[in-house]
Amino acid sequence: MEQISVKNKKTRARFGVLALLFINVMINYLDRTNLSVAAASLSKDLDLSPVQMGLIFSAFGWSYAFLQVPGGLLADKIAPRVLYAFCLITWSLSTVFQGAARGFASLFALRMATGVFEAPSYPINNRVVTSWFPNHERASAIAMYVSGQFIGLAFFTPILVMIQVSFGWKGLFLITGLVGLVWGVVWYFLYRDPLDHKNVNQDELKYIEEGGGLISGEKTSADKKASWSWINLKQVLTKRNLWGIYIGQFAVNATLYFFLTWFPTYLVQYRHMDFIKTGYLASIPFLAACAGLLLSGFISDNLVKKGKSVGMARKTPIILGLLISVSIVGANYSNTPAAIIFFMALAFFGAGMALISWVFVSILSPKHLIGLTGGVFNFAGSLAGIVVPIVIGYLAKDGDFEPALLFIGAIGFIGALSYAFLVGKIDQVPVSNEEKLAEITPTKLVPEME
Repeated sequence: MEQISVKNKKTRARFGVLALLFINVMINYLDRTNLSVAAASLSKDLDLSPVQMGLIFSAFGWSYAFLQVPGGLLADKIAPRVLYAFCLITWSLSTVFQGAARGFASLFALRMATGVFEAPSYPINNRVVTSWFPNHERASAIAMYVSGQFIGLAFFTPILVMIQVSFGWKGLFLITGLVGLVWGVVWYFLYRDPLDHKNVNQDELKYIEEGGGLISGEKTSADKKASWSWINLKQVLTKRNLWGIYIGQFAVNATLYFFLTWFPTYLVQYRHMDFIKTGYLASIPFLAACAGLLLSGFISDNLVKKGKSVGMARKTPIILGLLISVSIVGANYSNTPAAIIFFMALAFFGAGMALISWVFVSILSPKHLIGLTGGVFNFAGSLAGIVVPIVIGYLAKDGDFEPALLFIGAIGFIGALSYAFLVGKIDQVPVSNEEKLAEITPTKLVPEME
């Protein structure tokens, strides 16, 4: 009875924070995917070829991927309240200006700018969840906020299509950008770290901290000194199990970026479906991905609570999901809209299952390098945002999309193999002797990044 009383006294402020992250992610992906909705009309107005569209689809990925490590370092150093508000406002301004693009060069540059300002977003998400949630709730929390990208796109894709029909692609960019500008201000006024939150009590703080949550939201002074060094970077680039999750994340995002970029164009131009109808059809795979993500997160956490090994609980849904994502190839052998959407939804369901992969950043990385490891992890995944749109543009330039779907399916299979054979035993990467020595004589062994 005493334990029940303690549980009843514990506040649940962490779930309010999770709701804020959910909305952040929803807006984040709204501004990533609006181009895919606009693509068919925009490419005609600006006279852009499939190869040029592939390059424009990839523009976001170039800046987003290569700024992941700096973004992770910023997430370690700047309070989430301030950094996230800045990112939301600046990437939304870039989105607004895309409505004024006049050709390939200006649109490419503005998409790159969006990637620049979105770069710290997922490392910030990971820092917030690490601060607010105990280990045994973290996969479910990650699944919940990541689901924002699918729920938002599932319900908003038909709306985005109708906005474009009513206001054109320029109006589409303007409206989606304004939404993010407003929410950036709202985030700044609502978010607080655990120790500063007015609605959290000591019982909840104790529950989070005892479960492994970093409630202070701050690093120790020693950790701050170690947040960047070549030795730290070596730590997160030379471990086999970390490379396993890096390759796996590239594979997960390969499927994701197909749906964020080429999917509506595939349905309209290569499968000759009605543009307005595709707005509703395109929402089905996003709902399937959301279902896969939530199912995977809750199953994984339940397995941990039941005493199953971390390796089994965390890796199994990801490997299974990546294998299911290979089913995208089935669309090559389908001739009806229902069959095409079925295989697309099944593949995205699998990719959604694998998206709890962020949990491995907290599990495997050294505790003081979560931001840096998260940056490298997201960099590896974001490379798919560069490679996949460009490769698809070239593979489909002659009007045949089948090789592109084979390409995506093959990457999913490689990702499953990576988690099965490279990640191996689930152990946190230890601090090396070299790094311990560097903490004693930092000026000699740890060159600072200029």
